[in-house]
Amino acid sequence: MQNTTIIPSIIAQNQEDLDHLLQKIGDHAHTLQLDVMDGQFVPSRSLDFGFELPFEDYEWEAHLMIKDPSRWIQVHGEFVDTIIVHFESLHHPRERIDSIKSIGKRAGLALNPETDLDQIKPYLNKLDQVLVMTVHPGYYGSSFLPETTKKIKELRRWEPQMDIEVDGGIKPETIGMVYQAGANLFVSGSYLVHSDNFKERMQVLRDSLR
Repeated sequence: MQNTTIIPSIIAQNQEDLDHLLQKIGDHAHTLQLDVMDGQFVPSRSLDFGFELPFEDYEWEAHLMIKDPSRWIQVHGEFVDTIIVHFESLHHPRERIDSIKSIGKRAGLALNPETDLDQIKPYLNKLDQVLVMTVHPGYYGSSFLPETTKKIKELRRWEPQMDIEVDGGIKPETIGMVYQAGANLFVSGSYLVHSDNFKERMQVLRDSLR
């Protein structure tokens, strides 16, 4: 299995929001996930403005919860390291994965809880990672869905070396469950980013993986 990494997720309505969150996180995380939402694919909106990133400080993932990822990739793709698109938003998954790879980025597919894992099996050999949503996407603070661990276990059986990421409801009470199921990348939103002591909560999550 790959190395384990805890990844804070960023939801921001404007550059001021984004800068405030990055200041809170500081140097206590290496990889950050941008939660990009268009108010259509999911009800919420986030990072739908011309944002600026401090490139030298972090590895960046973009989790595109949007109906048309192609446009976002054309405009912003060069500024991030990994681009994760939702399988449910794609008409031609293989073409979209190839387009991400063609600009030198890591490619990932995200799956909503109700999406069957078999649907992405034809594309696994082209992917760098798979993101298993452990909540219904679009909000900070949604409730963890324990039944999603079955999907993680099955995917790990198929792909012993692939990065398997989980996103949604990740906190001390749940991170061990998804780790034992086979996940190695753990996205945490409200538990980390809405806390008063980011560093302390990062350590709690790390300790929960021991």
